Amino acid sequence: MDNDDTSVNTEPRSGLTSLARACARHPWRVIGLWIVLIVIVIGASGTVGGELVDEFTIPNSDTQRAIDLLEERFPERSGEAAQIVLASDSGRLDEGAQREAVLAALAAAATIEDVQEVGDPFEGIDGRVSDDGTIAFADALFTELSFDVDVESVDDMREAVDDALEGTGVRAEYTGPVVLNAEGPETGTSELIGIIAAAIILLIVFGSLVATGLPIIMAIVAVGTGLSLLTLAAAITNFNTITPVLATMLGLAVGIDYSLFIVTRFRQALSQGLSGPDAAATATATAGRAVAFAGLTVAISILALAVVGLDFITKLGVAASMTVLVAVLAAVTLLPAILAKLGHRINKGRVPFIPERDDSAEGRERTWIASWGRFATGHAWLVGGLALAILITLALPLFWVQIGSSDAGTNPEDTTSRKAYDLLAEGFGAGFNGPFLIAVDQTDDPDASTRLVAVLDDTPGIASVAEPALNDEGDTAVVIAFPETSPQSEATSDLVQTLRTDVVPAALAGSSATAFVGGQTAAFDDIAGRILDRFGLFLLVVIGFTFLVLSMAFRSIVIAVKASLTTLLSLLAAFGVLVAVFQFGWGIGLVGLDRTGPIESFLPIIVFAILFGLSMDYEVFLVSRIREEYVGGAGAQQAIRTGIAAIGRVVVAAATIMALVFLSFMLGDDRIIKEFGLGLGIAILIDGFIVRMALVPAIMHILNERAWYIPHWLDRLLPGITIEPKTSVVTTGRVGQEDTPSE
Repeated sequence: MDNDDTSVNTEPRSGLTSLARACARHPWRVIGLWIVLIVIVIGASGTVGGELVDEFTIPNSDTQRAIDLLEERFPERSGEAAQIVLASDSGRLDEGAQREAVLAALAAAATIEDVQEVGDPFEGIDGRVSDDGTIAFADALFTELSFDVDVESVDDMREAVDDALEGTGVRAEYTGPVVLNAEGPETGTSELIGIIAAAIILLIVFGSLVATGLPIIMAIVAVGTGLSLLTLAAAITNFNTITPVLATMLGLAVGIDYSLFIVTRFRQALSQGLSGPDAAATATATAGRAVAFAGLTVAISILALAVVGLDFITKLGVAASMTVLVAVLAAVTLLPAILAKLGHRINKGRVPFIPERDDSAEGRERTWIASWGRFATGHAWLVGGLALAILITLALPLFWVQIGSSDAGTNPEDTTSRKAYDLLAEGFGAGFNGPFLIAVDQTDDPDASTRLVAVLDDTPGIASVAEPALNDEGDTAVVIAFPETSPQSEATSDLVQTLRTDVVPAALAGSSATAFVGGQTAAFDDIAGRILDRFGLFLLVVIGFTFLVLSMAFRSIVIAVKASLTTLLSLLAAFGVLVAVFQFGWGIGLVGLDRTGPIESFLPIIVFAILFGLSMDYEVFLVSRIREEYVGGAGAQQAIRTGIAAIGRVVVAAATIMALVFLSFMLGDDRIIKEFGLGLGIAILIDGFIVRMALVPAIMHILNERAWYIPHWLDRLLPGITIEPKTSVVTTGRVGQEDTPSE
C-alpha cells in the first residue's frame, strides 16, 4: 500500500499508537531488546532467585495465636509432624519380630537431622496401636513448621524407615502436614497437553503453521519470563508452592489469547492491502488497545485479592498478575515487531486440508459465526431466555455447597498420604487424620491443661485426648485431641467452633489460663472465616472497578451493569458444576478422583478474581468491536451483527483455547489443582459460549439504542478511554521486502 495515499486516515497520536508504530518501524531493535531482557531475567532468577515455601499466616485467629505461643515458649513443640503409619501383612505389630522391626524403623527415622523426636506407639507416646494390633502410628516431630521443612529431609526419613522394614512383613505409609507439604502440587504434562490442544485450535483458525506458532511462542515467553520474575521475588518474600501452577495457567491462557486477537486483526489489515509494518502497527493500535485494557483489568481484578488480608492469597494474586502483565507487554511490543518482519509470510505453511479463510469484510459476513449473530439477534428473546435457563440450571447445586478443606482421603489412591489416611481410618477412626492442637498458656495456673483434658474427654465428638505435653518451665502445654469425624466433615468444623466458644472457655472459667484451638482443620476454618468476612469488600472493589472502567471505555452504564451481572451468572454456573463434580461426585471418576469432599475455602474467591478479569477480556473484545461499528455509523442492532461477524469467531476460538489450557491441569494428581482447572475451564466455556455469544448479543439487541445510555452529567465527569479507535490505519512510513506478499 502506498503510505502517501491521501485517502488513508491515520490514527491520531497516542501512547499505544506511538509504541505500535515504533515497534513496527524498528523490529530488530525490539526483538533484540526482548532477547536481552529474557536472558537477564532468567539468568538472574537462576543465580539469586529464591525458593517457594508453603507459609500460611492467619492474623487475629486462634490458629495463629496457638502457633505464636508455641514458637515463643515451647519451640520444641512448635514444629509439625509427619505420621508414620505402619501395617502388618500378618500378625500383630506389638509382638515378636514385627515389634522389633517397628522399633528399629522408628529409631532410623529419629536419626534424620531435621527430626526432633519420634513417638513410641507401644508406650502410647505420640503414637498408638490399633485394638487388633495390625495398624500403628507414630508421630515424627520435625523442628520446623511444615512449610519450612526441607523436602529432602522428608524423603530421607521415608527412605530410612522403608529400608529398616524391608523383608519384615511390615509396610509404612506417611501422612501429616509435613508429608502433605512435601508431596506438593504437580501438574505432570498438563502444560504440554494444553499447548498441543491450543495449537490444534489455532491451526484450524489460521490454517497456517507460521500464524499458529506465533501465539504459542508469545505464551511461552510470557510464562517463562513471568515465572523467572516470580523466582526473583521469592528471594525477597515467601510464595506458596501452588503459585507457579496458577501463574502458568494464566500465562499460557492469556498469552495465547491476546496474541490470537492481534494476529487476527493483523491478517485482516493485510487483506485490506496494508504493508506488513503498517498492518502490524494498525493491529496493535486497534486490537492491541483491547488487549492492554483487558490485561490490566485481569491484573487489577487478581490484585484485589489483597483486600482479603491473607498474605498467601495476596501473593497468589501478585504472582499471577506478573505473567498477565508480561503477556500484555509482549503482545503490544514484541508481537508487532515480529509481525512487521513477517508481513504476508504470516500465511506460510498452509495446511492443505484447511481451506484458506477470507478475512475481508465481505468474507466475514459469509461465515457461520455471522449466521449465528444474525440468528441470535433475530430471535433475541428465545436465545436470551434459553441461555438464562441453562445458566440457572447449572447454578442450582450451589444451594448445597459445603466450603471447607478436603483431607488426604480425597487424594488419588496411589499416593502415600491417601494410603496412610485409609489405614488410620481403619485402625483408629477417621478423626485421627485431623487432630486438634490446643496450645495452653498456663503461666499462673499449672493445672489448667489437666482440667482441660478431663473436660475434653467428656465432650461429645471427641474420640480421645492425649496427656498434655509441658515445656520445661511448665507454663505452656500442648493438648492433642482427636475428633470422631474426618477433617473434611462439617461435624468436625462445627466441633472446632464448639470447642472455642463453649468447651474451652467453660473448662478454664475462673482461671487466668488461656487456650487456643489450632491444627490443620481449625486453620482452614479460620481461613474460610476470614474470606467470608472480607468477601463483601472484595466484591465491592472488583465490581466497582469494573463498572467504572467499562463506563469510561464504552460511555455506557448499561454496558457496565450488563457486563458485571452476566459475569456473575457465569461464575454461579461454573461453581454449580464444581459442586456437582467434587462434592456430589457426578462424573468424579473423569477427573481422576474416587472420593468427594468440600470445596476448598480459598478457591471460590481466587477463581472469582481470575474469572472476573478474564471474562472482561471477552466482553472488551466483543463489545469494543461492536462499539467501533456503532460509532462508525451503523445502527445499534446492525453493529451487533457486524461486530460478531468480525470478532465472534476469534472469541469462540480464544475461549476454547483458554478452557482447554485450564482443563488440561486436571491431569495432575493434586485435588486442589483439579478444582482450579475444572472451575476455570468450565467457567470460561460458559462465559465465552453461553454468555458472550448468546446472552450478551440478545440483551444488547433487545435494549437497542438504550444499551449505550449514560447520563449526561456522568459522561462529562468521567474521563475518556478509547479501546477501539474510530480510525483503523496506522502508517509507519516504512516499506521493504516484507511489504509484498510471498508466494
